[in-house]
Amino acid sequence: MPKRFALASLLAVAAQPLAAEVVESDDGGFVTRDAAVVKATPKATWLALISPAKWWNSGHTWSGDAANLTMRPQAGGCFCERIPEDPDPERITLEGSAEHMRVVQAYPERALRMVGALGPLQSEAVTGVLTIAMSEVDQGTMIVWEYAVSGRMRYEIPVIAKAVDGVMSQQLNGLADLLGRVEPPAVPDASPDAPPDAGGDDAPKNPELNVEEAIDAMADG
Repeated sequence: MPKRFALASLLAVAAQPLAAEVVESDDGGFVTRDAAVVKATPKATWLALISPAKWWNSGHTWSGDAANLTMRPQAGGCFCERIPEDPDPERITLEGSAEHMRVVQAYPERALRMVGALGPLQSEAVTGVLTIAMSEVDQGTMIVWEYAVSGRMRYEIPVIAKAVDGVMSQQLNGLADLLGRVEPPAVPDASPDAPPDAGGDDAPKNPELNVEEAIDAMADG
């Protein structure tokens, strides 16, 4: 089976002009962040988000086909991939599977947070946390997409950070294209360690909101 997540392919993606940004990088890990405004309502955005088979890039799957992806949007739920049997007539094969990430918070129409080391990071002793926050804006919905990775890895961090950054942007672009992108917003400028547990019904409507304001829409404790 081809290694769809090989570092070489990630570097090829990173060389493309994508909108995401590595907002933090040091010896302990890195953080990438991207944002998009789409024409859809938060409800429609949420329903698309939890259906990755419709927008995830097939080139970044183990099976080579995004149709094999599923997500259960509940705490403990799996963002998983079915790996079909190999149709090789010369040998008997079995169906396989892969876990991309595990859901730790699902707040419909507001935020999805998952934990998992994506792609080549799966073989490393790292933790990755993907936070996808949604806020209603005048044009539709603002999506802020942040992936924080920390731990020991056998890659040069500036190299792997740039590669993962490109893939993260590519996935958000797929979702935004499905829903109808309004315009490429500026990547929100804010600290990646903003507390994720604040918020309320007065979420800002400005499409230039920063990441803390977007993540504020997650939950009202």
